Amino acid sequence: MSDFLTPASIQSLLTRHGLRPSRALGQNFLADPNTARKIVRLAEINAGDRVVEVGPGLGSLTLALCAAGAAVTAVEIDQYLRPVLAEITAGHDVSIVAGDALTIDWGSLLGARPWTMVANLPYNIATPMLMRAVETAPMIESYLVMIQREVGERLAAGPGSKAYGAVSVRLSYWCTAKLVAVVPASVFVPRPNVESALVRITRRPTVAVEVDDRARLFALIHAGFATRRKSLRQSLRSVLGARTDAVLAAAGIPGLTRAEELDIEGFGALARADAVVAL
Repeated sequence: MSDFLTPASIQSLLTRHGLRPSRALGQNFLADPNTARKIVRLAEINAGDRVVEVGPGLGSLTLALCAAGAAVTAVEIDQYLRPVLAEITAGHDVSIVAGDALTIDWGSLLGARPWTMVANLPYNIATPMLMRAVETAPMIESYLVMIQREVGERLAAGPGSKAYGAVSVRLSYWCTAKLVAVVPASVFVPRPNVESALVRITRRPTVAVEVDDRARLFALIHAGFATRRKSLRQSLRSVLGARTDAVLAAAGIPGLTRAEELDIEGFGALARADAVVAL
């Protein structure tokens, strides 16, 4: 089958196979060919590109990727959808993998060659799945993902933004992120209660800041945002204790600064100061 999927054809497929979208798996199937083509265009997919797609579902986006000439590795957890996906993508360069993107070994699956992830991600796993891939799958060099708009805004947010938080900073350590489009709920079957967003994520050639202890950097980030209305002098005491004022001073950061005012370079300065300031 080579035609793009529409609401009518999706409903027909579900009926013919005796299936219903799973709420537990966050299934909202893309049912608009124009949106599928737009995603592929924004992802800048060319013939021969290796694309990993998480949660392909019935294959709406998969078909658009194939039409652009991509070789697609589709990771699908739902055992009932995989046979339907195989039917829809028959004759195309698609490898269907049974697996959970929250636990899959990306290195074993993809190898070391460069990949792009293009996916309509289930809302309920989007953030942990993305962060795990960003942190453990260096072969995935870029992403174009469709996620809940609120989550997309959070991932792409910068300092001072209301959406800016710990995940924004942690992602910026590895990548740059930009919200490139908003997608209405009307293009999905079933229709979700919220809008979606397309976010482009690009891996940096090197991490944004050099620190001796990455885990410590991330601990400082999360502590800073744990009580975002408080100053860093207050919020960082949970990890720095009596050293808090000295570390802030060594990093050149005023104690009344809040985490939402600090970019990844600022948190990097904190981590470096933490490594050298003693009681």
